[in-house]
Amino acid sequence: MDLQDTAARLGVPAEDVDRVHRLAGDRPSAPLPDRADAPAILARLAVPADDAAEILEAWPVADSPLWTPELRWLLDRSIALVRADLGGHGWLPPGPQLPRERGPAWRHLYVYAYLALLDVVLAYHRDHGVPESVSWASLADLGRNLAVDRRMRGEGWPVMQSWLTLHARGAIYELGRLQHHRGGSVIDLHIPESGPMTPESVTASLDAGRAFFRRHFPHESYPAFACGSWLLDPQLLEYLPEDSNIVRFQRRFELEPYQEPEGLDADVEVLRFVFRTLTTPLEQLPRRTVLERAIADHLRAGRHWQIRRGHIPF
Repeated sequence: MDLQDTAARLGVPAEDVDRVHRLAGDRPSAPLPDRADAPAILARLAVPADDAAEILEAWPVADSPLWTPELRWLLDRSIALVRADLGGHGWLPPGPQLPRERGPAWRHLYVYAYLALLDVVLAYHRDHGVPESVSWASLADLGRNLAVDRRMRGEGWPVMQSWLTLHARGAIYELGRLQHHRGGSVIDLHIPESGPMTPESVTASLDAGRAFFRRHFPHESYPAFACGSWLLDPQLLEYLPEDSNIVRFQRRFELEPYQEPEGLDADVEVLRFVFRTLTTPLEQLPRRTVLERAIADHLRAGRHWQIRRGHIPF
């Protein structure tokens, strides 16, 4: 195939198409579920109704005019790219960022890739004895991220499409309040948008993580949990009361010396997670909570947030 022509038709850089071609090679892809089964699967993955309707409308059936040859190629090879790294735990973009305004097939291409990989990753979970309830709770992060992206008017998906390849490869497990990310030298903790982060829920999740990894991944050894987040920025202590859930979460960790993270802007990440917007002017941000007022006032004063990393013994 002509990679340059494919890139031009997709409206993406040629090097991005070359990367997919190189990493996927001739490795096997995986089929999508039958469209008739898709509504139940999407519901189980907590996909919001509006997104589910679009996904079903643009389902890549053989005669769909929405699916050009280059889109079909990219879907097949992105599935193969992610499948080839089953069990991996690193950041893995499944393919180039597409011009999603071209329609639902473009907007949801990597969602279809995720759906095609469900049987693959569920088999990986079963091989490790992971309970089905944990599997589906973890994989339902798809619906949560689609809902956030809709709230962000599409601003969030470029990050989310890579984030979700962790779930599709068996790296992320949602155990109560926290997501646990295996495969590195420690268990990395992530905090999904799923309600209050009470001390009791955090303790229960850490305890569940200790038991889970010792049972289901006994050949992997983890000395600590770790978290890298703006939630661990000590500057928050200037604004939040001592009994706030964020402060109590922060107090659990022994912080590493500060190092500016490569490729991440802490101010952008705070706006993404607190306000779910990257473009609203600071003076127009909502001020409904102590945290919202703290974030906005800190930035309007010309100060910057930090992403800090800390550890808890395993």
